[in-house]
Amino acid sequence: MADIDAELNAVGKELDKDDEIERIRNVFSLNAYAVLDLQPGVPDSDIKKVYRNKSLLIHPDKTSNPNAPDAFDRLKKAQTVLLDEKLRAALDEDIADARMLLMREKKLTADDEETRSPEFLKEWRDKTAWVIRDNELRRQRQMKAQLREEGRQQKKEEEEAADRKRKRDHEQAWEKTRDTRINSWRDYQQGKKPDAEGGGGAKKKKKKVKALG
Repeated sequence: MADIDAELNAVGKELDKDDEIERIRNVFSLNAYAVLDLQPGVPDSDIKKVYRNKSLLIHPDKTSNPNAPDAFDRLKKAQTVLLDEKLRAALDEDIADARMLLMREKKLTADDEETRSPEFLKEWRDKTAWVIRDNELRRQRQMKAQLREEGRQQKKEEEEAADRKRKRDHEQAWEKTRDTRINSWRDYQQGKKPDAEGGGGAKKKKKKVKALG
């Protein structure tokens, strides 16, 4: 009887693991609260406690479920977000924006009972996912635009550097021929002309003219 109870408990725990793994993989992964199954405003101590319990439950070393590594990674990332002050503040702002947008669409106020209904809470979660996605896409577009601008700036700087190098090379080449140019000018001033046949400027011998008769 004890063996049967132990086996049933083991099966039950494995089912719990599978259910939690499936839940984590089905919720919106960019909403860290949803991944950890927590509500906004919870203290850090609760975040750490919930993460520890869930990570022990679904750890890949403790279950044969092939999706355990993926679920575990999502869980770990969610804890990282919620324990980071700036990331959590950004997420809280998205959630607050989603609630405000939903209330505006439904023409509700904070005092309306409907804002506490299960239907409203579900719509709020859906609206939160939409806001997070929209803001994430906007951040990606801004990042791409920034990268393009940085690329253009880098190209401009490279072109300017190449232009400066060309000028330096030209000046160096001009300086190297300085002595030759000076000597040529001196020769010109002195009336010297280079021999067309490469005779080093030597005078050509005059041909003797034979006397007639």
